[in-house]
Order: sequence, then structure tokens, then C-alpha cells
Amino acid sequence: MTFVLTPTTTTPPAPTNLHAVPAVPRVSTSLLLALSVAASLSPSLLPRASLVQAVVTGLFAAAALVVSAVAHRITSRVHRTCPRPRARRVALGLALLTVGAVGIADARWQNGLRESWGVPRVGPMYWIEVVCGSVSVCALLVVIGIGSARGAGKLGAMRLLATTAVVAVAVSVFGFDWARESFAQRYAQADLVSSTVQEHAVDPVGGVSVGVQGQRFLAGGEGSTAVRTYVGLRAAPTYGERAELAADELERSGGLAKAHVVIAVPTGSGWVDENAVRGFDERFGGDVATVALQYSDQPSWATFLFAEDAAIESTRALRVAVEAKLAALDEDRRPKLHIYGQSLGSVAGSAALQPDSSAVCSTLWAGPPANKVDTGHGVVLANTSDPVVWWSSELIFSPPDLTKARVDAPVPQWIPLVSFAQTSVDLLFALDAPAGHGHRYGEDQGTGLLDCG
Repeated sequence: MTFVLTPTTTTPPAPTNLHAVPAVPRVSTSLLLALSVAASLSPSLLPRASLVQAVVTGLFAAAALVVSAVAHRITSRVHRTCPRPRARRVALGLALLTVGAVGIADARWQNGLRESWGVPRVGPMYWIEVVCGSVSVCALLVVIGIGSARGAGKLGAMRLLATTAVVAVAVSVFGFDWARESFAQRYAQADLVSSTVQEHAVDPVGGVSVGVQGQRFLAGGEGSTAVRTYVGLRAAPTYGERAELAADELERSGGLAKAHVVIAVPTGSGWVDENAVRGFDERFGGDVATVALQYSDQPSWATFLFAEDAAIESTRALRVAVEAKLAALDEDRRPKLHIYGQSLGSVAGSAALQPDSSAVCSTLWAGPPANKVDTGHGVVLANTSDPVVWWSSELIFSPPDLTKARVDAPVPQWIPLVSFAQTSVDLLFALDAPAGHGHRYGEDQGTGLLDCG
């Protein structure tokens, strides 16, 4: 028997690459992530809940990854660079040290804010939730982004653009309609009359609903000798007609017999701060009448963006109507006229003073939006922790004007672009604060009104 030996061929093992790229991010990725996370942890105006901070940090980190990926794709097409393992490790180490240092500084800042507010400090669990939450948010966004990119490749540029436009329009239209419908339903829940002395009086307007905000305003007057008058948005079709109704109701309810009349300009939703109205009562010992005229039932932000003129015209019409009533009285028994507004109400009240404010005794603006109110005359009440007082497009490149704001909490250092982003986040939670902080003001709104003597 003959055996034939044939050579066997075997695949040689792949050579070991002694210069493999280390499993660490690129230098640019580490640096961008460190900068973005540090920016997300920069001092905020308001104390942050762990979930809010986690979402903010996750969004910032995801944005950094997108920028890094795009930059790498662009630069790799221009020229190829050799991996630098040592540089990557050094960059990662510096990034971790930077994030750790900024995290410690932010922990001190958050506890400093909480101490100034008189609320409990945060502990280690807060930061565990922030880390876990931000990593989860970032990972989710990365997965969504990769999926969207792959879907875009299959759809094509034009189809993707058309789909994105349709989705954006649908979300905008249906979202705004949902908000409008929600507020309309809340508005229709109340069916109260429009004035109160010690009890709700009969409404000559015909029992038209004043809405939820009017209900709250009127209900707060029970047990006081002060007069409150509120005319809702549905009382008449035009600003002038509603203003005339408000002035007539002010007269009918005995408001012109008081020593002082305050035009309280509501916020966009029709809300009048009860703290302010109680302050009027305290300031003038109950010898005061407060009149409010609703100009919108939408959220304040929507009114601020899309219907600021409605606020101004409505307030100006009410001022003219009330001044006409006062002018018809004998001078010795004519009440002194004051105008008060908070937030968007301060914008409308300030604009309504033009062109002549000689008949107005005093004004008070609480939480006026940055660069939107003439604060040269009257009393300005603004918290340094109020993001409404800070926020404007100018905040991107210049610090806010806080010369007339009272320091109620530690004031963060202004940082170009970063402060704008952080303040934009704080705007969403400006009302989640006790009176005297954030966009919440106390009875000193009313007690701060001046007397023209």
C-alpha cells in the first residue's frame, strides 16, 4: 500500500497589530464632550431637579457627539491622520478631570442656591441620578440619531426633507391647537360675575363667564372691603367695548368711591397675582379698587410671542376708559390712579402709558422681561434669580442689566452663549419657586406702590 503525502495548507493567523487604536475616544471627542458637559453644569439661576439636569447634560453631550462625528468625517476626507493612543488617553484623562471639577463646583452652587431659598441641600443620590440619567438620555439620542441617519440614506434627501417638513408642521399645528383647546376648556369651567366688594355682586354684563383666572381673582376678595372688578375675554368682541364694561362695572360696584384705583394688567393667560392684590389692600388699608381686563386666554409665552399688541391695546383702552370716569368726578373726591403689571403685564402696562401718563399716580412692574419695559419711572420689582428678567437674544453676547434687580440668591457669572442656554432652560421652571424667588413675587408688589401725595 502506497501512501501519498500531500502538503496541507493552513491559513496563517492574522498578525497581531501592536499599534491598534486604543478603545478610547478621539482627542476631539473627549474635549468636546468635556466642554459640553461642563457647559451643562455651569451655574443656573434656579435650583435644578436631578431629572432636569440629567436631560440638559444628556442633550449637551449628544450635541457634542454630533459635532465631533461631523467634524471627523469632514477632516478625514481632507487628510488622514494616524491614531495617537497616548494623546487620546491624555485627552480622556483631562476631560474626566474637567468634568469632575465642574461637577464639584456645581454641587456647591446648587446647595448655595438651595440654602438661599431655605430648601434642603442635595446629596450623593442626586448626582448618581444625574450621571445615570444623562448617560441614558445621551445614549437614547445617539440611537435615534443613527437610526434617523440610516433612514435618511434609504429615503433620499428630498423625501427626508418633505417628511421632516410635514411632521414639523403637524406637530406645530396640532400642538398649538391642543394648547388652545385646553385653555379654552379651562376658561369655560367658571361662571362667575365680574365684580366683588365683600361678596360677588350681580353682573350687569349678563353673567358672562370670567374664566378660571377671573374666578381666582374674584374669590380672593371675599372678606375684604376692597373692590375687585374683572371683565373676561368673552364679555364683548372688542378691546374698547370690554374696557367700557370694566369702567362701568368699576363705577357700579363702588370702586370710584375708594381713595385709590389700581389697573392690574394680567399676564397672557388672564392671571392676576393674588399676592399683589393683597398687597394693594394692605398698602391702602382696604381703601382701594382693583380692576383687571383679560386680553387673552392663551399661555403667557404664546401671547408674548404672537399677541403682544393685544395686551398693549387692551390695557391702553382700559386706561382711557378709567381715566374718563375719574375726570368726570370732582377733584377733591377723585381716586388716585395706579398701574401694576407682572411679566407680560408689565410690558403692556408700560407701553399703555404712552404718550401721556400725567393722570397716573404711580406704577409698579414686577418681573419685567429683559429690554421690553421702560423702567425709568415708577417702581421695579425684579429678582436676580428670575430668568424672565435675564432672558433676551442679547444675552447671547452681552450680560444682563441687573441694576434694578434685588439680589435674592447667588448670581451666576455671565458666560457668552452658555448663559443664554442655561437661562432658556430656567425659563421653563421660573414659576416653580417660593414667593420672592424666580418669577414669583410676594405682597411687596402691592405694598411697593407709591403715593403721589
